[in-house]
Amino acid sequence: MTTADDTRTRILAAAQELFAERGYSNTSLADIAAAVGLTKTAVAYHFHPKDRLAAELLAPAADDMLALLGTDFDGRAAFLDALVRFMVRHRAVIRLVMEDVNGADDAPPGSPGEAFRTFRDEIFTRLAGPEPGPESRLRGWAVLGALQWGVVQTVDLPAEQVEKVLTRAVQAI
Repeated sequence: MTTADDTRTRILAAAQELFAERGYSNTSLADIAAAVGLTKTAVAYHFHPKDRLAAELLAPAADDMLALLGTDFDGRAAFLDALVRFMVRHRAVIRLVMEDVNGADDAPPGSPGEAFRTFRDEIFTRLAGPEPGPESRLRGWAVLGALQWGVVQTVDLPAEQVEKVLTRAVQAI
């Protein structure tokens, strides 16, 4: 690994930690630079604008989401188990996604918000069905809400504990 690769890796790790702790909009390039012992200019050299950091942090989660959505599961329970594992594994990034693209319904084509909306809608369809009635719609949104807020508000707890409790919770919905 080259020094530049190591620097990028350190910057990404610091950014992910700070975004999860403070949120995307409350974390500056200067904050990230201070966390890795660099100047803001050095961080900007690797990631300018700050959105490039977010995009690079989101890429592994997006790849995993595509794999999840491309899998045929044996029933709703198996899909929920896989969805919970995905959400917990990527919970630091989920906070970034929720904060930055809360306006996903209005996001322009080609934006991260559009991608998030597409993933969200596909997950919802898997949970509630293609033409859900009122009860199925409510259950689908309840599961999504429980997962999103459950992982965002528990970044400080052990992943195993969060996964166990959230799995039981969403299976009950």
